[in-house]
Amino acid sequence: MGRSTPSLFSARLFVAWSYAIAAVLGVGLVAYGVWEHDRTFAVLGVAALAVVGLGLPVTLVAMAGRGAGDTRAVVEAVERLIEHSALSDDARRVLNRRSERHLLRQAIEEDMHHGDHEAALVLVRELAERFGYRSDAEELRARIEAARFEAVEHRITEAIARLDSLIGEKRWDEAMTEAARITRTHPDSHRVEGLRHRVERARAQYKADLERRFLLAAQQDRVDEALGLLHELDQYMTEQEAGPLQEVARGVIGKARENLGVQFRLAVQDRRWRHAAEIGDRIIAEFPNTRMAQEVRGMIDGIRSRAAAVGQV
Repeated sequence: MGRSTPSLFSARLFVAWSYAIAAVLGVGLVAYGVWEHDRTFAVLGVAALAVVGLGLPVTLVAMAGRGAGDTRAVVEAVERLIEHSALSDDARRVLNRRSERHLLRQAIEEDMHHGDHEAALVLVRELAERFGYRSDAEELRARIEAARFEAVEHRITEAIARLDSLIGEKRWDEAMTEAARITRTHPDSHRVEGLRHRVERARAQYKADLERRFLLAAQQDRVDEALGLLHELDQYMTEQEAGPLQEVARGVIGKARENLGVQFRLAVQDRRWRHAAEIGDRIIAEFPNTRMAQEVRGMIDGIRSRAAAVGQV
């Protein structure tokens, strides 16, 4: 009797430590699997906890007695524990279906929350085909498809808003590039159809407006405005398109040159040297090949010196 007591105590201690280690390991695996969204670790953890949950009551009952039969009860309990540990993966899956279903749904919800709809759909197929929860899978699939559609629509709305901003800023080349990118990215959406034509129409409309404003400014003798519009219009027209406007353009340019010449001469006569220098620089820059520009070049250094002498530059 004295020799059997230490043996029984050692067996109990071994079993206690075995269950404790298995329980801690199971909790750790479940926690890691949930934290890292790794289903494999979570399932292993649930399996370990199931072993503890099934084996511990049997072992406690077996160890509750006294005497020589106690050691045999402990041995039988340990054998049942080993037998359960040797269950196949499919058998464990049957035992842990409810826990795995919960973990899988949780992982699907996490993927949906982070916008990873493709990964969520993969898990939904797993839920339906591997675990047989087809009703749950259909409900989740409908939610995922709705969320994915909403996310795509939101991205398209933002992309079109950026495109409209580029159009409003007259950045035509960038707008055409953006329209092509949106069309490539969302080929199945009817909202992206004709975006390049949208840019082309906006550019053509702006060009027509420029031409009309130029003609009105020239007709009403608003020379400076007409000249500015002419410079901008030059970026939109081919030489052939500009042909009908050449006569009006020559008239505007001639008047602008004459006006600058008058302003320059008056500034020199009035000894407004700084203003004269500014007008002279404009004549040289805007009409470099004219006789007037040649005359101004011969005078501009002296005008700048006088302006500096009186503190006007």
